[in-house]
Amino acid sequence: MEAIGSTLLIKQLFIGSLVIAVTVAVHAEMLALMSAHSPRLMQLARAHLRRFSNTGFITAGVLYILLAHTIEVWIWAFVLMATGAVSGLEPSVYFSLVSFTTLGFGDITLSTEWRLMSALIGANGFLLFGWSTAYMVELVRRTS
Repeated sequence: MEAIGSTLLIKQLFIGSLVIAVTVAVHAEMLALMSAHSPRLMQLARAHLRRFSNTGFITAGVLYILLAHTIEVWIWAFVLMATGAVSGLEPSVYFSLVSFTTLGFGDITLSTEWRLMSALIGANGFLLFGWSTAYMVELVRRTS
């Protein structure tokens, strides 16, 4: 019985770690893309939005970061469906989003075989939201 439990634990940790690595890579690439284009985007905002250029630029930045998080939630959702931890697209996306945001309603729970994944999703989301917050602080600082 102990060997089966260890195998399940290692399986969840392995899959979860791979997904975390993928979501971190997605996040890093998307923030790098935003950073590379932000000077030009700010110029466009100043040319077209004038007085509201900072607000427009920051709003676009927030929406872009939410896009990154949305992609990361969907990656988790597809993994949950592929492993059979959650059946159906809507429940998988919902569970991923609730876990990723660390909201954790508990109306959908994973079986014992996969329950560690919910904690990994939460830890992943917590770290990526923190990273996004730091990035947005820097973005706001640059617009001043």
